[in-house]
Amino acid sequence: MKDSVTEEHLYLGFSHQYRDSIFPLHTSISLFLLSYCDCKLFKIFLVPTGENVDDQFVTKNLLGDLEVHLISRGQLPVVVQSCCLPAVVVKDGKFCRAGLSVVLRHIIQKTYEADPSKKDVLELLGFKKTCLKACAEVSQWTRLCEISIPLAVEGFLTASPEHCQTIPHDILQLERKLGEPVRVHNDDKIRRQKLQQQKAGAKAAVPVLGKEATEEGKTVEMHEHPLSSLELSIAFSKLLVQEVSDVVSREAPHIRRTKTSDLPLLDHVFAEGLYFTLADIVLLPCIHQFLVSSKKQGKNLVNLPLISSWYQRVQEVPGVKKAAGKCNMELLQLPELMSAPEEELQNLSSVPDELEAENEDSHFIGGPRPTMTKLMENGIEAKFSPHPCPNWTLDWTSLPSAVSPGEGKMSRDRALRKQQQLNNLVAAVTKLAKPGDVIVDFCSGGGHVGIVLAHMMPSCQVVLIENKEMSLIRAKERSDELGLNNIWFIQANLDYFNGTFNIGVALHACGVATDMVIEHCIKARAAFVISPCCYGFIQNTVKFKYPRSHQFKEILSYKEHMILCRFADQTAVQLPPERRLIGKQCMGLVDLDRAWAAEERNYSVQVISMEPESCSPKNNMFVGIP
Repeated sequence: MKDSVTEEHLYLGFSHQYRDSIFPLHTSISLFLLSYCDCKLFKIFLVPTGENVDDQFVTKNLLGDLEVHLISRGQLPVVVQSCCLPAVVVKDGKFCRAGLSVVLRHIIQKTYEADPSKKDVLELLGFKKTCLKACAEVSQWTRLCEISIPLAVEGFLTASPEHCQTIPHDILQLERKLGEPVRVHNDDKIRRQKLQQQKAGAKAAVPVLGKEATEEGKTVEMHEHPLSSLELSIAFSKLLVQEVSDVVSREAPHIRRTKTSDLPLLDHVFAEGLYFTLADIVLLPCIHQFLVSSKKQGKNLVNLPLISSWYQRVQEVPGVKKAAGKCNMELLQLPELMSAPEEELQNLSSVPDELEAENEDSHFIGGPRPTMTKLMENGIEAKFSPHPCPNWTLDWTSLPSAVSPGEGKMSRDRALRKQQQLNNLVAAVTKLAKPGDVIVDFCSGGGHVGIVLAHMMPSCQVVLIENKEMSLIRAKERSDELGLNNIWFIQANLDYFNGTFNIGVALHACGVATDMVIEHCIKARAAFVISPCCYGFIQNTVKFKYPRSHQFKEILSYKEHMILCRFADQTAVQLPPERRLIGKQCMGLVDLDRAWAAEERNYSVQVISMEPESCSPKNNMFVGIP
């Protein structure tokens, strides 16, 4: 084990405790992962929402072998006070990670860095280490695991008896997801092996992990599992660090010739498919509480056969029962379930997924001209305000090299264009900012905007918010090289930042992220300077519906608005000039809709073209003032 791991402080919310869990459930989930990883690298603080918390009562009952301290919200490091919990902060108090998925992924990575023999812990991040990496606003799966199910279970536990007769919608949604076919990176090969097994009529010998194997990693007996299948063989072989080839033999020639469309689909073993991942760790404390409560109320779980089977199977994973024991979670042994009557399963399959239904209609063919004509007939055309200072530029030659975007390891041409883009944003922010202002660089990437602003405006506090860890680490290294003291770094999705600020900035915020940034600024009554990007990724989400403004909604359908968004992305330099011009007009219309939506909420908004326009194919910029 490595000794030189920097101590980090982990802050967890604490509202109350109920049965064998600490609430909010995000805290129970975090403590369960720490126990599963056997991780003692963090100094852990519980942050009560109320005033009177019995320190000893909390600590002894539910925290196992973890040492936990209590701290009031007012004693938190300032950067953490701007974030939703859970949050992790490094010693210097400038770099914070916030939000459940980001914090859990960080715990896993730190555990593995400190002890590289814990490969099973690293495997929790899944294929390409992407498990729960996409933010909840754009990934329905992350949203379900990270937000919807914990909230649904908390609501279920606190509801009056008459209100908890029905299974929460989000639990039914998980049951439906567990019934969907599994897609994995090498599924063609595995599906051929499944077909071969089906033709041979064979049952796979599946390792069943008894108590000794689970708790001490001893020998594992191979015998027939009640759910024997190829999927189980592969899943548990991976958990036992066996080669999959030991479990399944090479397929026969007639199997290799079978069309992909004729191959059998794969069944779920764990939440994300075949392999045990962080998603299972997140869901287990939630589903456990739901099942315990349902059992106490005498509910029949016949509607949830897949969740019940998953809950039993997760308990067989090495280390799960031990971690549950440390957290005082008394896992249930459910009776062999209980397949639902056919008509109930059919009803379940029709549980609506609102977003899927809405966005299904966004696949279309056709050009933008009819939509643009329809707007023109109603007196709406793309409008651009004159640039307030078209020739303003930073003196890049006099700035330290670490301020320049060229330090972000990009080509000379690209660095020049990035400097031109920064000239536009910095000019606009300079006109708005006053000493003492807090400026937030949303979707900051490697910190090109934020670092320039922090260097140029030492009397302002600059906060960089970015979901990608490596980008933010590079930004922190550049900031440290410059010795900047007025800058914080927050690795989090936008929703987990709830601090007050005066100006919001974003350079090329992708798709819906532009609307998320505008919404954040409006809620804080902050000015904003934003350059949008990736219009083609815009689509309806849980929080955002398109078109945004009343004027556009009265004229365009969602599908017509999506046509504008798709063609707004057609501004690349290599396209014919006429096509680029249409792309620019579509960009202008999409952004006019956004500007009008902000004006409906008492903002003055200008849509400006950056100077020179060649600095980027996505050269629009909003300046909004409350």
